[in-house]
Amino acid sequence: QVQLVESGGGSVQTGGSLRLSCAVFGYSYTLRLMGWFRQAPGKEREGVASIYTSTGSTYYADSVKGRFTISQDYAKTTLYLQMNSLKPEDSGMYYCAADYGVRTPESSLRPNGYNYWGQGTQVTVSS
Repeated sequence: QVQLVESGGGSVQTGGSLRLSCAVFGYSYTLRLMGWFRQAPGKEREGVASIYTSTGSTYYADSVKGRFTISQDYAKTTLYLQMNSLKPEDSGMYYCAADYGVRTPESSLRPNGYNYWGQGTQVTVSS
């Protein structure tokens, strides 16, 4: 069993930065893929970034490329999302997710099929 706990959300102005963290409790060594997703009110949950835990390969949604960076600590017990140059459209609830399986990079940014989810952390960017 795996539990994910996000933290680091908050309110910032346009152009600001935030660093989200996701603590992984349980059998983290079994996880092969982790990702960050976000959901704004009235919108579907969308993938932001993903990382394959064994290789460190990362993938990003076009909307965040060059601004966001996903990473993991050496022990692979914490997932991070560094968010720079934030825009109002980046606002939403951000979720950490983890999966036992491997999928294509494109599908790694789709929320369907991820085994575990955190409770989310709110990010609000004001103009």
